[in-house]
Amino acid sequence: MEQLDRFDRDILDIVQRDCQLKAETIAERVGLSVSAVQRRLKRLREEGIIKAEVAVVDRKATGTSMVFIVGMEIERDNYDALAKFRVWAEKQDHIQQVYYVTGAVDLIAIVTARDVEHYDDIAALIMAENPQIRRMHTNVVLRDVKLGQFVPLE
Repeated sequence: MEQLDRFDRDILDIVQRDCQLKAETIAERVGLSVSAVQRRLKRLREEGIIKAEVAVVDRKATGTSMVFIVGMEIERDNYDALAKFRVWAEKQDHIQQVYYVTGAVDLIAIVTARDVEHYDDIAALIMAENPQIRRMHTNVVLRDVKLGQFVPLE
């Protein structure tokens, strides 16, 4: 992977904010030709620096308005269990993010659900499908304060 230069960083900054901008607009903003921007975007995608270009959907408008932050404890330091859970969790749309962390729990997951009853069903499925998870600690998000996936490119 090549080192990111100022133009790459400027392009990434722009497309993180709005990935639907035309190459012409990006080129004008960063001071490159349209073809240079297109080549750079292609390379950034091929190298996996741009992982995805997605639409951010308003959860409330879709009826999946609740968010739960779930800490999970895994039996001992079971790396096989971590790998199995990761593969399983990638297929679960309601599990939006999973982090392997230090501290009181081993994993932290961000889970969305329609309501508390729906979350209870998801939690039961997590435990049933992943017997290596010993305990779950759930926090209910009362209000979104800040949401984002923006990566600062300083």
